[in-house]
Amino acid sequence: MRAEILVLEVEQPDDLAIYVRAIEQECPDVLVRAASSHDEALRQCSSTSIVAAKAHDVSAALIGAMPGLKWIQALTTGTDHLATLALPADCIVTSTRGMHGPQMAELAFLHMLASARDFPRMYRNQQAARWERWPQRLLMGRTIVIVGVGAISEALAVRCKAFGMRVIGVSSHRSQAAGFDKIEPRDRLASAAAQADFLVVLAPYTQENHHMIDASIIGALPPDATLINIARGMVVDEQALVAALQEGRIRGAGLDVFETEPLPRESPLWRSNRVTISPRIGGMSDIFAQQAAAILVENLTLFLAGSTGSMRNIVRAPGAM
Repeated sequence: MRAEILVLEVEQPDDLAIYVRAIEQECPDVLVRAASSHDEALRQCSSTSIVAAKAHDVSAALIGAMPGLKWIQALTTGTDHLATLALPADCIVTSTRGMHGPQMAELAFLHMLASARDFPRMYRNQQAARWERWPQRLLMGRTIVIVGVGAISEALAVRCKAFGMRVIGVSSHRSQAAGFDKIEPRDRLASAAAQADFLVVLAPYTQENHHMIDASIIGALPPDATLINIARGMVVDEQALVAALQEGRIRGAGLDVFETEPLPRESPLWRSNRVTISPRIGGMSDIFAQQAAAILVENLTLFLAGSTGSMRNIVRAPGAM
């Protein structure tokens, strides 16, 4: 019987052609059903056993409409939403963990450079046609503390070394990784933060990590430090951060994620000259579909060959409840 895969892409429907072409080139025996809306997916999915979609686009109704579902390839790193769904016991879940390294690392640099060189001030001057010069703060010789050591953190660490930075990691699970000068355990987070010119948050959101970066950790930062959150909004205590910024206790912040998204218009973060805001674009890139498709077709090839144990980024193995 011919295998069928449903590819669902709601946010960037033009990317569907990239996924379909990649599958047809590498796995020509697979029937591809493409959908750009939830309703369109429901109309096509009853006979499919494989779904490729961004995790948050997979609904309980979609799962319920596929009695033969065997595998979900999340086209995202995060798969938290899928853990809330009643999946079949033998359904595999894989992610695209690791593919976001380049874009996430570059976003971290955008926020670091904006803070170091006070780019918001430059932009305000440009709008006012004001010529103002000041000494430019370099990244070279600065210390970055990366909270959470995974594939994205490694991509960032290697790039930081190219800029001549000292790189410290904080992790409960790892003691060494490429690009890091040293890795501290989580119970030394405050002492690591005290060394930071830049504290970059890349830890996943879990109950254990809720407000991990709280008032005490923010209070441990040096006055000239910048906090950058490109992980999940709830990992940082936003009220404690706002207080530190308003009181001038830290240099600034670069934020891509927030406790409430979109960030409410009344948030004081919008109006702070100490903050650069990006609208949760950390994982996005102009080659996102190509990046995700490479992992998708690799895993699809392994799935069809029965080598499911060798698939990349297995989040949920058969038999999980």
